[in-house]
Amino acid sequence: MSMLKEFKEFAVKGNVVDMAVGIIIGGAFGTIVKSLVSDVIMPPIGLALGGVDFSELFLVLKDGTTPSPYVALADAQAAGAVTINYGLFFNAVISFVIVAFAVFMLIRAINKLKREEEAPPAEPTHKDCPHCFTSIPIKATRCPHCTSEIS
Repeated sequence: MSMLKEFKEFAVKGNVVDMAVGIIIGGAFGTIVKSLVSDVIMPPIGLALGGVDFSELFLVLKDGTTPSPYVALADAQAAGAVTINYGLFFNAVISFVIVAFAVFMLIRAINKLKREEEAPPAEPTHKDCPHCFTSIPIKATRCPHCTSEIS
């Protein structure tokens, strides 16, 4: 029973819960970025390059049950052809770059917040008189309360 209790304490710690939330949000963010790349970014790029659909770019290494040429990647895969799907790889690279940039911006913002929190304390403007312990300006040479000279 002790081991179960220890696991429960570990699982409900803030860091573990934060990590789980981060993984879930990261997975959802990855899905959104994949859709952004394949559905929003790549179609205009393909259109600008003469109507190329990057997800359909492939190279046939070995024909399948029916000989090439294959019109689409799905046709080649259905025929059992061995292909290099460099268009899908290109989409994945662009997705990675977008995710990496988003993570970089997030880390940059977190680091900025940490630097603001860790700012050095402001220089003191007052000190205590060593005789009467009244707060006086730091540049004072005599205490206005007890008139003692301060070195």
